[in-house]
Amino acid sequence: MAQDRVEAVERALTVLEAFDSPQEAFTLAELAEATGFYKSTLLRLLGSLSRYDYVQRGGDGRWRLGHSPVRLARRHAPTRHLAARVQPLLDRLATDTGETAALLEAHPGDVECRLVALPGAALRHDLHPGSRWSTTTDDDPRPVLPGGYMECLALTTGPDEPRLWLSLSGPMGRLAPDAARRALEAAHGALETPQAEEETSP
Repeated sequence: MAQDRVEAVERALTVLEAFDSPQEAFTLAELAEATGFYKSTLLRLLGSLSRYDYVQRGGDGRWRLGHSPVRLARRHAPTRHLAARVQPLLDRLATDTGETAALLEAHPGDVECRLVALPGAALRHDLHPGSRWSTTTDDDPRPVLPGGYMECLALTTGPDEPRLWLSLSGPMGRLAPDAARRALEAAHGALETPQAEEETSP
């Protein structure tokens, strides 16, 4: 019904819809063409959306989706189901290895810690959900850890989903890379097996 419509909200949603495209970044002119809005109108809408991190303006002046759409997407049932399956594995990894176990999510240019289990040791990598750091390559999500070491193992994700990694991290010398890799591979196998059984069950 017409009285239920809020024009400013619908315009902002129209801008967000423009990002549902294989193209990842847009100039103001490209967004104007995609939405049919004047550039002055777009700038006001983008300003509001950027304040809530729905969009971000890069150093090149082009506009990209921010982190808020991804954050809200995590409330989707399949994502919550993944977290419910992963957290017990992280808890077990932290207990068995004595190191910090985490689920990492890679975005273009940075990585976010999604889930974490901390060991009881006083000397440890204090990682927390929501922690973020910059990366230079999509194939290596590890942060710079002076005096520390992180081992990572990629999880299987769909083509339109962000990359996910299991990780173990701790002080350099205490965490043996081979042992960390074996522990991560065992956790990965435990994570993948129930999914495979569900897909093949009648």
